[in-house]
Amino acid sequence: MYTLKPGVLLTETEYGMALLDQKSAEYWTLNPTAAVVLRELLDGHGAERAAAVLVEKYEDVDTDVAAQDVAAIVEDLRSAGLITL
Repeated sequence: MYTLKPGVLLTETEYGMALLDQKSAEYWTLNPTAAVVLRELLDGHGAERAAAVLVEKYEDVDTDVAAQDVAAIVEDLRSAGLITL
């Protein structure tokens, strides 16, 4: 199950999400797609479920493309030190 790294604050915005790492004072914004993925992960769902939600929400998105997008978003969030598994 994914969680936010301790000290990372999250707020949902009308355009997606904003994340603040209190320790480094770095700030990130997530577009609506990345926000959906992060919300699914934080709610205890896996990458497959996050991809399925993207396909459901954005009807013109292919399942394989959604899975690739989720993998890229997860990698970006992990490499930025915002989430842990």
